[in-house]
Amino acid sequence: MRPFLIGICGGSGSGKTSFIRRLRENFTEEQVCIISQDDYYLPREQQHRDVNGEWNFDLPKSFDKKKFRQDIEMLMQGESITIQEYVFNNPNATPKILTFKSAPVIIIEGLFVFHYKKIARQLDLKIFVNAKENLKVIRRILRDQVERGYPLDDVLYKYQHHVLPAYERFILPYKEEADIVVNNNHDFEGGLGVIEGFIRNRLIDGGR
Repeated sequence: MRPFLIGICGGSGSGKTSFIRRLRENFTEEQVCIISQDDYYLPREQQHRDVNGEWNFDLPKSFDKKKFRQDIEMLMQGESITIQEYVFNNPNATPKILTFKSAPVIIIEGLFVFHYKKIARQLDLKIFVNAKENLKVIRRILRDQVERGYPLDDVLYKYQHHVLPAYERFILPYKEEADIVVNNNHDFEGGLGVIEGFIRNRLIDGGR
């Protein structure tokens, strides 16, 4: 039986990563396979520079879309894939080799999973994680300063010139196409419970 393919999209700082982590805790790798678009970033030297010479990692062309699509197709055919973990250009981090096995439910998450037309057409369920803009900015600052050590000026510049324009052009327009919108202004517990229940029912029905 063909795996059930779920796409999870949302702007930077909306809480996609936290949402995915919570989902991961509730299912085994034999039940659910989760892959992230983040692991398909192209090398820095292949990234676009803006008018001020700053690297812009928030564009659809910042990722190896072809490899991402091919790996999804392999998983959908029941095969396993191997990719190198993306460490966000952290020189102190050693990337791991990640292996993903196909499963009855496959979840792909990332900024542009709805924008990539060939991928979006394959999705059986589209989930959009939503949050207010001011909250996303705060979360981005906390993440990039604390986890990645980026200066505040750099974080704010990228949000204004890269993150927000990309969100408005390549992400927000697809919110209307989502089957489920999970609002994460305070927490996403309600939405998480709905998705968990849906996946469990899908696993039961798929096993019949």
